[in-house]
Amino acid sequence: MKTRAMKVTAEIKKLFDEGSVKASLSLTVEGVLVIRGARLVDGKNGLFVSMPSRKNAAGEYYDICFPNNNDTRLLILGVVKDAYEKALKEQSEAAEAAASGDADGGEQEPA
Repeated sequence: MKTRAMKVTAEIKKLFDEGSVKASLSLTVEGVLVIRGARLVDGKNGLFVSMPSRKNAAGEYYDICFPNNNDTRLLILGVVKDAYEKALKEQSEAAEAAASGDADGGEQEPA
């Protein structure tokens, strides 16, 4: 039986400049399942996607949803990294435009 690649998209909700959390995001799987509250984290072994979690009675956290295999985990990580890099680029371009006084795309009001 041949498997097909799952379609996953990531929407970066917020970027963080400090700390190990680099972004908060939502994931959409196959256009029918949305996972809110995921985070891109820079851990000791590099970037990884932290799924939403809850604290149990013992005070330990457990993921409430997660990839079921390594291939899916790597697929999600790749999609999130691409979205993160795009969001960083857009943020940088917006900051440069604002710093140059060109935030409206280059069109200036006539004098």
